[in-house]
Amino acid sequence: MEFILYLAIIIVSTKLAGALSVKLGQPAVLGKLIAGIIIGPAVLGWVKPDDFIGHFSEIGVLLLMFIAGLETDLDQLRKNWKPSFAVAIGGIILPFVGGYGIAAAFGLSNNEALFLGLLLCATSVSISVQTLKEMNKLQSREGTTILGAAVVDDVLVVILLAVMMSFLVPASDVSIGLLIGKKLLFFVAIGLAGWLLVPRFMKWFAPFKVTETIMSAGLIVCFAFSYFAEEMGIAGIIGAFAAGIAVSQTAFKHEVESRVEPIAYTLFVPVFFVSIGLHITFDGVGEQLLFIVLVTLIAAVTKLLGGGLGARLTGFNNRSSIAIGAGMVSRGEVALIIAASGLESGLLPEKYFTSVVLIVILTTLITPPLLKQVFKERQTA
Repeated sequence: MEFILYLAIIIVSTKLAGALSVKLGQPAVLGKLIAGIIIGPAVLGWVKPDDFIGHFSEIGVLLLMFIAGLETDLDQLRKNWKPSFAVAIGGIILPFVGGYGIAAAFGLSNNEALFLGLLLCATSVSISVQTLKEMNKLQSREGTTILGAAVVDDVLVVILLAVMMSFLVPASDVSIGLLIGKKLLFFVAIGLAGWLLVPRFMKWFAPFKVTETIMSAGLIVCFAFSYFAEEMGIAGIIGAFAAGIAVSQTAFKHEVESRVEPIAYTLFVPVFFVSIGLHITFDGVGEQLLFIVLVTLIAAVTKLLGGGLGARLTGFNNRSSIAIGAGMVSRGEVALIIAASGLESGLLPEKYFTSVVLIVILTTLITPPLLKQVFKERQTA
C-alpha cells in the first residue's frame, strides 16, 4: 500500500505549496513543482520515482493537454498558424546555435555539441498551459500561438533528432522518408477522425445506460489519439491536445470539460507536477555547477529571444512577443526523453546526464514566474 501513502503525500503537499505560491504572488504551479523537489529524493525522500508515479504522471499530462485542447479556440488557432510556425522556427534556431556554442566551449566533441544544441530546441508547454490557465490567458492570441508553436516545434525537433541519429550514430537504421511520412499520416488521420469519427462516436456512446458515458467517451478519444501519436513518433501530449480540439467541436464539449477537470486536477495532474521534481538529485552537481548555470541561462534566453523574434516578425508587439517567447522556455518531459535517447546512443556523455536533467527542470521552474511577470507588465501597460 505504499503507493496510497505516496498519493496522500503528493495531494497534501501540492495543495499546500500551490496555496502558498499564490499567497506569495506566484502561479500555483510553481509551488507544486517545488513541492516535488522537497518531498522527492533531493530533500526529504518521502516519495521516490517508480512505475506507479510514471504511469500516473503520464495520464496527468495527457489530461492537462486534453483540457487545453477543449478550451482552445480553433478559429484563433487557424488564424495564428503563421506566427506559430515562425515562433517554432525561431525557438529552434537560436537555442541550437547557443547550445552548440556553449557545449563546444566546455570541450564536448562536435557530435556531443550538436546533440546538446538539438536538446535545447525542444519545448514542452504543459507547464505553460497550466500557468496561462491560472491567469485566464489560455484562450488569448498569445496563448493560442504558444500552443500552435508547440505542435510545430515537437514535429520539427523529432525529425531533426532522427536526421542527426542517422548521420552521427553508427549502424542507425532510421528512415527519414518513413519518419516524415508517419508525421504527415498522423495529422491527416487525426484531422479526418476529428471531423468525421469523433462527433459520431460521441453521439453513439452518450445514450448508453451506464454512468458517466460522455466523460468516458471523451477519455477514450483522448487516450486513443495519444497512443496513435506515440506510434507515429509524435509526443502523446500532441495527440491529447488534438483530441481536446476534436471533442470541443461537438455538443458535448462543456459536459466533458466539467467532468474531466475534477478528476484530473484532484489526482493525476498533481502527480505529474511532482514527478518533474522527483528527477532532481544533487549528486555531483558541485563539480558541474558552472556548466549547469550557463547552459540554463543559454536555454532560457535563446528560447525567449528566438520565440519572441518569430512573434515580432509576424505582427505581435514587443510585450506580446516576450510573453510568447516566455511560454516556450520550458523543456519539460520532451527534453527528458531526448536526453535519455542521447545517453543510450552515446551522443550525451554519462557524466553530463544528471546536469542536463537538472537544466531541463530548471527551465521548467523558470517558466511560471516568468510568464506571470511578463503578462503582469503587459496588463499594467
